[in-house]
Amino acid sequence: MPRTIADLRALVRDLPEPDADAIAAARARDGELTKPPGSLGRLEDIAVWMAGWQAPRPPRAENVSVLIFAGNHGVAARGVSAYPATVTAQMVGNFANGGAAINQICRAVGAKLDVQPLSLDQPTADFTVAPAMDEAEVVDAFSTGLGKVEPQADLICVGEMGIGNTTAAAALCQAVFGDIDGGWVGPGTGVDAAGLERKEQALTAAAATHGTALRDGVEAMRRVGGRELAAVAGAVIGARRARIPVLLDGFVACAAVAPLHALNPLALDHCLAAHCSAEPGHRRLLEKLGKAPLLDLDLRLGEGSGAALAVALVKAALAVHTGMATFAEAGVSDA
Repeated sequence: MPRTIADLRALVRDLPEPDADAIAAARARDGELTKPPGSLGRLEDIAVWMAGWQAPRPPRAENVSVLIFAGNHGVAARGVSAYPATVTAQMVGNFANGGAAINQICRAVGAKLDVQPLSLDQPTADFTVAPAMDEAEVVDAFSTGLGKVEPQADLICVGEMGIGNTTAAAALCQAVFGDIDGGWVGPGTGVDAAGLERKEQALTAAAATHGTALRDGVEAMRRVGGRELAAVAGAVIGARRARIPVLLDGFVACAAVAPLHALNPLALDHCLAAHCSAEPGHRRLLEKLGKAPLLDLDLRLGEGSGAALAVALVKAALAVHTGMATFAEAGVSDA
């Protein structure tokens, strides 16, 4: 486990690559299946992607883990959310009792849900006036995510819960990628125009407080991120080191891994964007990360819901890839 931010950086820079032979073999098999070449579109790409990361065994999605990290944010006191910070812990209880949307989706797709709250009684500092976390806090949160990865998992979905975290995500995106036309701020939980203005003011204040320190992605995570965002990043790196493919959830989850991309442009090669959410900044963020979403359903719930939904696509892609007959097996002409 990393002990310092320097250790964290070293983990992100030294990562395994996909198996080139497995990718070639999967593509060759795809070309022999009883269908016109490319006719299953991105389902074919998903199968090849899974094969490359799961080699040497055949690709499968039987043991799917949905990891949800929850954290509280000091910036929430500035009225940037339509809900009070107490809702974070209440929703964690709802997850535990099986009453949330993510519980139902996990049941539907056959995935295991694992929810990890991170010091909910101790919100991060208000990043408009001070760094959200010190070095020990951000490394501890990252390590928590790293430790949640089970090596036997076939596929991991990452998501989050945290009142105020769309503001933290927007601040992190602004730090990593800079200002863009239309900005990174969106309605999140459903704030009104005044709430949007408070979110914009928070980002402006953060930029003034932290200055050029935000140009470094990992330092930006510490200064304007949150514990659950750092844990998501840790889980993604833990999955990469175990060669486990990852489905990223919405705007906050993708913002959480933006510093990894900034540190190592290849760090997210084992990840697919499960969906594009209704949060305006998400589509822009996916473009920056070079990720085309699998689904586009106007979701904006978070809690891993979009990632878990995309599990069904992955399972279908693998069922087709492994179960279809080849032209030779079916006695069908491939001419």
